[in-house]
Amino acid sequence: MATAPSGVAVRRWMADFVAETLRGEALDRLVTRLDAVILDRVPELTDRDIRRDLESSTRAHALAVLGGLTQDTMDYSVPEQAHAFARTLARRGYDLRLLLRIYHIGQEAAIDYLTDVMDERRLPEEFERSALLRLFERSTRWINTSVEALTDTYMRERERGLRAALNQRTEIVRALLSGEDVDTDYASARLGFRLNQRHLAAVVWTDPDPGPQPGAGTFDGTEGFGARRRADRGAQRGGYDGIGLDAAAGHPARVGEPAGEGEWDDRTAATSDELVRLERAVTRLANALGGAGVLTVPAGSSALWAWIAVDADEIAIPSDVVAAPVRVALGVPATGAAGFRQSHRDALAARQVVERAAVDLGRVLSYSQVETVYLAGADPVAMRALIGRELGSLAVADANAARLRETLLAYLRCHRSPEGAAARLGVHKNTVRYRIQRIEELLGRRVEECGLRLELALECVAVYGV
Repeated sequence: MATAPSGVAVRRWMADFVAETLRGEALDRLVTRLDAVILDRVPELTDRDIRRDLESSTRAHALAVLGGLTQDTMDYSVPEQAHAFARTLARRGYDLRLLLRIYHIGQEAAIDYLTDVMDERRLPEEFERSALLRLFERSTRWINTSVEALTDTYMRERERGLRAALNQRTEIVRALLSGEDVDTDYASARLGFRLNQRHLAAVVWTDPDPGPQPGAGTFDGTEGFGARRRADRGAQRGGYDGIGLDAAAGHPARVGEPAGEGEWDDRTAATSDELVRLERAVTRLANALGGAGVLTVPAGSSALWAWIAVDADEIAIPSDVVAAPVRVALGVPATGAAGFRQSHRDALAARQVVERAAVDLGRVLSYSQVETVYLAGADPVAMRALIGRELGSLAVADANAARLRETLLAYLRCHRSPEGAAARLGVHKNTVRYRIQRIEELLGRRVEECGLRLELALECVAVYGV
């Protein structure tokens, strides 16, 4: 008959497991796996900002739970990131049952992960049973504590939204973005924003926390912009299911201010401060554009969607309007309900380019600046194949190749004028001629014989890197 392992042995194994999971990229893999299970079974979580809040919540939960596995008692404290995620779901108009479903799916995914770990290590049956019992007890405590605390957070946020008629306005914006048939006069009156005017959509967010995290990194030259280089999951140009709105008629939205009495707790105030910062950035942007009206929509704990009334088709944004850590992606000015939707989709696409880029594209980026590389990069594999075919040995990561690519792109943009390229690059025209000669030697063909595909490949490398 097998002897049950001692509690000391189980705790020792747990301590080793926790240390390994917190080391290197193991925590990133765990968080990615848990989130993938949740996203697969909860299709409502479609857009980038909700996924960003979910990842932040999952990571914070994982750190807290792992830290308690080796303790005899577990006084579990629900992390602030989880409260922020619950408030986001409430603002977007989702039902409380969605929040509960997410946590039960997360519990199942966590137990499945730990079971797989034990199977891989082929632990003795009695040892495995004791370890699983301990894990089940801790996960049950975790889920009960989380659900109780976050239900209160969700209900408080939901009540604020209801008092401010949040749901009705949310449905209007969601219907507009989903392409439903909406009476524009009625919608304009309820939103306090005229839809039949020319408007420009903006997506406004803050840089992710650059603090040390396993597997996190920053892009070169991006002032601490720590967005992860992940392939987009295709939700940026669709999936507008349940967004929140805090817009007072005729004025920019007053984010986080309940219509009735009551005081914020510290967690609500922290999120509100972040959104107020974004609101101020939108106001400065609108003033720079001479906008006659602004509509803003909270899209997450640190993100806003906005529409600004404008007159001109060409938009020029002064470089000092937006400061770190705020970033803005702009659509293309358009009119009416269809334009309201299309400009927003364009802004989301521009943001996708920003977050996939290997270089800093600035604090404010317009879709018109990156439309070509967005379309070319929609299929990353095909784009990389194009770059390889067109650039050959120029598609390498060294300073000389980068200088030659820069020269060639300037030369093509200046209609194959050595003088124009020289002026743009700040070099002598003979230097441009020499570099073009060297480029032709490396490409094995004359630049004059190359077509649009060469320039497109250069544009993609300039943004996405090699």
